[in-house]
Amino acid sequence: MHDATTFGAVILLASAALVVSLGTSKLSQRLSIPVAAPFLILAAIASDVFPGLTSSIGTVEHVSTVALVIILFDGGLAIGWARFRESAAPIAMLGVVGTFATAGGIALVAHWVLGLSWISSGLVGAAVAPTDPAVMFSVLGNREIEGRTGTILQGESGANDPVGIALMIGMLELATHPGSSFWVVVTTFALQMAVGLAIGVAGGVLLGVTMRRGSLPSAGLYSLRTLAAAGVIYGVASVAHGSGFLAVFIAGLLVGDVRAPFKDEIETFHEALSSLAEFVVFLVLGLTISLAAMDLGVWLDGLLLAAILALVVRPIACLPLLVPFRLRKGEQAFVLWAGLKGAVPILLAAFAVARGVADSERIYELVFVVVLASVLVQGTTIAAAARRFGVEMR
Repeated sequence: MHDATTFGAVILLASAALVVSLGTSKLSQRLSIPVAAPFLILAAIASDVFPGLTSSIGTVEHVSTVALVIILFDGGLAIGWARFRESAAPIAMLGVVGTFATAGGIALVAHWVLGLSWISSGLVGAAVAPTDPAVMFSVLGNREIEGRTGTILQGESGANDPVGIALMIGMLELATHPGSSFWVVVTTFALQMAVGLAIGVAGGVLLGVTMRRGSLPSAGLYSLRTLAAAGVIYGVASVAHGSGFLAVFIAGLLVGDVRAPFKDEIETFHEALSSLAEFVVFLVLGLTISLAAMDLGVWLDGLLLAAILALVVRPIACLPLLVPFRLRKGEQAFVLWAGLKGAVPILLAAFAVARGVADSERIYELVFVVVLASVLVQGTTIAAAARRFGVEMR
């Protein structure tokens, strides 16, 4: 009975938090903060006040993986292939080259400024390099943004997460296998990307044909079919040692423009499910952090890292990549400032904790502070930055 009562209390707190977050959604939209983001802090506070609510790293990995599959598939579905194709070149440059360059720049800062080892610095760089699709789609998804900047930012967040995850997996192979060279990172990354891309394309094409031609006995089953297909695509790619995250994003892009029965209902279902997944992942991630146990040094180092990332590393790493694509100076500046961090960097840091690498606890705490600063500072200034840089946002 005690277990049932405890579980009931968890459901009560989570449901109440969801009700509150939905009730404050208009305020969150006005402030450009994702609806679920404040509960990252509230969950962290709750885990200190009620130690029984603490979530394990293993739970975080599993819940975050499922949530990210849902969010990335919905992100691809919302963008569609036609929009993506118009900005594919800048998205690919930012998503791949920009992610590697950002990870390298942060690794240098973490080693030279924070005094971390080269391996730990590389793990920090890989964790904070990608932008976050949950945050980006939440902040930008309901806004009409002038030009290609909105598509570029959303596309980058979908493309660079699989890149960042593959990079982190390669770095963990390097960290946990003494004597390995950086070549293991390169080979792991290449395998993840190649297999994920191939299965994503094949799965997206097959799902598109099924959506157009395959009938089902009731309207509600059409949305469940696409959800199940996303899970199958992720699973096949992962079992084949590829990036399941890249596969579901590509599949979402390919079926985004498909004309099929109940397409509007399918998109509405996935949008709602993605919002729920965003809330759940922020809540679970918050339960892994003990604010009381974090010392002042971690906060100061994390805030310094966040400032250097936003003001120095991302501009240096990504501005040269944007120059060939004929964006106005203001549009370039907006893209550079709007590289928001979120649940994905914390998930990547959780990978390091789960594998017991050196300094993993400090890495996790640093990444948490960086994400918190990005959401609260960059997120709340998105609208002001758009006005400042002359990018119309409605």
